[in-house]
Amino acid sequence: MYIVVFVTAANLKEARKLSNGLIQAKLAACVNIVSNIKSIFFWQGKIDSAKEVLLIIKSKKSKLNAIIKQVKSSHSYEVPEIIALPIVAGEKKYLRWIDESLRKRI
Repeated sequence: MYIVVFVTAANLKEARKLSNGLIQAKLAACVNIVSNIKSIFFWQGKIDSAKEVLLIIKSKKSKLNAIIKQVKSSHSYEVPEIIALPIVAGEKKYLRWIDESLRKRI
C-alpha cells in the first residue's frame, strides 16, 4: 500500500535535513516541502500558533515505522506531527516509480 505522510517542521533547515535523510535512507521516494504554513493548535492547556514548514512524503506503508523512527530521532519537537494517509489510487507509472525509488541499490 502506498502512503502520503505529513510531517511539520519548525523551519526550512530542519525540513531539508529531515527530507534528505528520508530520501538517502530509501524511506521516501519524494518529499515536497511547503513553506510558510501557519498552524493553530492546542498545546499544554492552551491554544497556540506557529509558523511551520510542511513535508509531504510519498512512500509505502511497509516503510512507515522506519519513517517514524527516523523523524523522531532528528526532529526538534517534543511531539512531532507524523500522520499517514493511504493513497487509494494513482497513475500506474508514478506508483511504479515509488517502488523503484524505495529499492536499495547494491
